[in-house]
Amino acid sequence: MMGPVPALVSLVGAGPGDPGLLTLRAAECLAEADFVLYDRLVPPRLLDFARPGAECVCVDTLAPTHPERGPHVHRTLIEAARQGKRVVRLKGGDPLLFGRGAEEAEALRQAGVPFEIVPGVTAALGAAACAGIPLTDRRLASAVAFVAGHESPGKPGSALDWPALARFPGTLVFYMGVTRLPDIARALLDHGMAPGTPAAVVHRATTAAQRTVEAPLAELPAAAEAAGAAAPSLVLVGPVVAARRHLAWFEQRPLFGKRVLVTRPRHQAGELVRRLERLGAEVSLLPAVEVRDPADWGPTDRALAALGQYQWVVFTSSNGVHALVRRLRQLGRDLRALGPVKVAAIGPATAEALRGYHLEPDLIPPEYRSESLAAALRERVAGQRVLLARADRGRELLRQELAAVAEVEQVAVYSQADAIDESSPVLGQLRRGETEYVTLTSSNIARAVIQALGETGRALVGKGVIKLVSISPVTSADVRRQGLPVAAEATEYTAAGVVEALVRLAAGS
Repeated sequence: MMGPVPALVSLVGAGPGDPGLLTLRAAECLAEADFVLYDRLVPPRLLDFARPGAECVCVDTLAPTHPERGPHVHRTLIEAARQGKRVVRLKGGDPLLFGRGAEEAEALRQAGVPFEIVPGVTAALGAAACAGIPLTDRRLASAVAFVAGHESPGKPGSALDWPALARFPGTLVFYMGVTRLPDIARALLDHGMAPGTPAAVVHRATTAAQRTVEAPLAELPAAAEAAGAAAPSLVLVGPVVAARRHLAWFEQRPLFGKRVLVTRPRHQAGELVRRLERLGAEVSLLPAVEVRDPADWGPTDRALAALGQYQWVVFTSSNGVHALVRRLRQLGRDLRALGPVKVAAIGPATAEALRGYHLEPDLIPPEYRSESLAAALRERVAGQRVLLARADRGRELLRQELAAVAEVEQVAVYSQADAIDESSPVLGQLRRGETEYVTLTSSNIARAVIQALGETGRALVGKGVIKLVSISPVTSADVRRQGLPVAAEATEYTAAGVVEALVRLAAGS
């Protein structure tokens, strides 16, 4: 009897490091995967694209070195596929460019396991773009060569033609060459390349940790050593490197290299993370709270059953919008239940959540906080029935203000629970002062983060080593009540406002 047909294995290029450079096909493969076997240099953020519940394993756990690891990788991929698991082999850069992808594909072919190869942005393309070095330029170079740089130039029987490389009429890119940079430079110089040939080392290309060292070829080894350039790095050699002085852009972004912690719930953090990354920040995620169903749906269900008796429904967060609509559907109803009821949103994010369900808010206050929402609503709701849909914990100001002029019922449509993982490496980095900026987008988040800091972390905040960036005066006041300073506060009480405040702080304004 034949066994089950093996599932597909995707050999996927993860790109050079920046999560934004992952291809659409690669993201699709990860979203479908049951099992992901990834390289050590693949950024952890890329694993967020994997299907929830997928098993993710680093190849380093299989064997300590490349020569020993290959057979283990092949066997792991084959066994997982034969178990019917949809497998992704996530490889840095491109699978077929210095990535041993051909060896893995051949092992799968011989085992009768179906596979596909998904190309990725190779490190040379990422390094060139982000260092401002064109690999080709019709005025300077019409060819480019990718060279394995870990081979010793002086070894007998070298596969590389060093005289030809020294005469190459274009750009040379050495992969994995920084540890042999003195040998590479000497070999090129000995075979006739001009000592003043522009050259550069690009470390951790496309990431917030990118560093570029530029010098004439004869001086590059000493310059790279002085700058502490280490693996993973690429070496670029050729006249095009001189263009960097005009085209460098990546390392000049306003938050480049700044280490920023995002503390929003995981399902809400994506847009803030992306905004910060686009500005050059090195972003870590440590969700401080998580959103859950309320402990008791009874009060909410009773309010929803009588929804047509209210004149206003007021939302103080996008979570409240999603939770109320989801509960309506669970009860077998839909948005027609709102009928002529008017809706108010505390700010633009909440308004966008409503628009996602084709509901245009009837009111958004000029300032995105409870005080402004209460002031804007008081005259409009006087003598009417109002339903406040919110979390199970938070400020009572809005209910108290509106209750003075209207009949108000407040229901918890979702619950917030502290969610900081004490074992998280990100929390350890924060407590050691390896994080420069912490974004606080609510009072509940601020309280949870400050509690998790511990005495050492609190002391680092007090000294300014860790800087807290708050979304609003209310959140700032809660931070200060706990005895800690706020380094910056958003003028617009949104995630975008937090980013703007952080940029001003980083610029020293």
